[in-house]
Amino acid sequence: MLLKAGASQPACEEALLEASCHGQADLAYMLMASELIRQNVALHALVTASSRGFTGVVATLIKCGVDADGVDRVLLRSLKPPLHTNVDCTALVAAVVGRQATVVHQLLQAGVRTDCEVKLGAWSWDPVSGEELRVGAGLAEAYGITWCAVEYYECSGAILRALLHHHHPIDTPHQGRTLIFHSILCNNPRALNILLDAGSNPEFTVRTKRGLKFRPIHLAARLGSHTTLQQLVLRQCDLNSRTESGETALMLCVKGRHEECFLVVTDVGADFGLVNYKGQSAFSIAESNGWCPDFERVILNAIRLGKKIHSSDHTVFSPLLFVARSGDSVAMRRLLEKESGMSLNEQDQDGNTPVMAAVSLGFIDMFRVLVFAGADVRLPNKKGETVFTLSESFEKRDEFEQVMLEFALERGDRSVGFCALHCAARRGDLRAVQLLAGMGCGVDTEDEDGYTPLMLAAKGGHAHVCRFLIGHGANVESENWRGETPLTLAQKSGVSEAESVVLDELARRFVVGGGRVGKHTREGKGRVHGKVLCMVVYGGRSVVSWGTSGRRNVVCKEARVGASAVFRKNRMRKGKGDANAAGLFRVVTTKGREVHFVAQDGWSAELWVRGINLLTTEATSFVSLA
Repeated sequence: MLLKAGASQPACEEALLEASCHGQADLAYMLMASELIRQNVALHALVTASSRGFTGVVATLIKCGVDADGVDRVLLRSLKPPLHTNVDCTALVAAVVGRQATVVHQLLQAGVRTDCEVKLGAWSWDPVSGEELRVGAGLAEAYGITWCAVEYYECSGAILRALLHHHHPIDTPHQGRTLIFHSILCNNPRALNILLDAGSNPEFTVRTKRGLKFRPIHLAARLGSHTTLQQLVLRQCDLNSRTESGETALMLCVKGRHEECFLVVTDVGADFGLVNYKGQSAFSIAESNGWCPDFERVILNAIRLGKKIHSSDHTVFSPLLFVARSGDSVAMRRLLEKESGMSLNEQDQDGNTPVMAAVSLGFIDMFRVLVFAGADVRLPNKKGETVFTLSESFEKRDEFEQVMLEFALERGDRSVGFCALHCAARRGDLRAVQLLAGMGCGVDTEDEDGYTPLMLAAKGGHAHVCRFLIGHGANVESENWRGETPLTLAQKSGVSEAESVVLDELARRFVVGGGRVGKHTREGKGRVHGKVLCMVVYGGRSVVSWGTSGRRNVVCKEARVGASAVFRKNRMRKGKGDANAAGLFRVVTTKGREVHFVAQDGWSAELWVRGINLLTTEATSFVSLA
């Protein structure tokens, strides 16, 4: 209609532009055939149609001789990255930014050039320092069309694939970096995947003028791009490769506090045993930047889920020691299930084992898990401390000992390396003492401080335990290097019943074993004769004996300390002042006779009296029961 009406050139050019904006290919053909359209206007129409995806218009304009490689200024728009600006570009660039895959294929088939560059990037690279700066779309340095397709990625990936097919080689560096680095910087895992499928090198190393060097995995870890990092590790790139400072991807994740990236590299077996050139490990970096709580949480969660935490050097990082110090007994059980062959007794630089760490930090449940798993509680650290010496300084000592007792009762004392019977005696746990004694634990064995179980029971005032141990042959006269005996320890305890039990046994042994005493004759009227006195029990009678004749064997009724009134009177008549001697005691027979003896001292006299009365009472009780 315009042509028939004799429209002017401007009107026809305006109509062509409108046709290119609305996809009117037939109208564009007629207008181009009028020879009223200037080349620059036709080029503008081509670029506009390319950005909008009108393949018919594009085909028509190219067929009419429009230069497909020509550059024109058009408005380009994008949501991601955000772009709304006029740009000097070719039809191919406009189609890439507009995500028009069919137009890109059409232009490539038409033979357009792919070596053009355009300033559409949002990231600027510093080839000296290696620093990346987000400057905003269109403000960065010019880059090639394939780089543009990575940043303005079309969801199906068809544009990028088409450009990669027509543009070789794939790893041509731009300011020292390749397309893989650009896809990571743009946080585009799908573009990265296409690049890797096309043969891009995931181990390409960037080297800056300042001597910095890093690989794609390091960039992804440093930026916290976990999706691109996941793609790289799935392609089995070197997980433990290092930067110029010796840092691995794991260290960079920790340094940047990128938890999701940290999870990714942990899950695929990053080495926690490596250190950078400053001697820092991933764990020490977490300590220095205050990220320890999150670091610990991620590691423990991974272990609970059955993941293996890899460390090539347990002196740098030991998963076992780490979990022990965390106090997470659930994670420890899981770790021991997954790593059945691991040594439970590995030591840190101070010689501390996991079970020592549990004791030092007061983790009872952790201690129980390690002990029952077979940890060696006898192993000393570099200071000579063991689990037992460490537990002595904590309020929870009783709880630690209870765990050891449970283990000793289950496995047997000899397999524990722990004086279980001593511990049970000190705690007053009669049932445990009975069980351990039944297992064959020695009742007179000394611990490292020279105490026997009986001494410890007496020290604690546990009369019932003392009675049991004495009944099973414990030596009531034992003495340690401090000069302490069961009796002196019982006296210090302040528990009279415990003291009484020990005294009874001492007295019993004293009178049954016998000893030299002085015997007064004729109720103090005669001389004092030296005799060997002892006591025997037979036939339900307690007999005090100091010879072989019947007159020298008397059946006891009781014994008393000191002299009788008659004895005192007789000694006074003889002018003797020994009626109140400290070692004087007398035995009252069943016939009412009183026989006086004098022991070495008052203590011996008390033992004689206590022992005689004890055995007499027992003999009488035996007769009554019979």
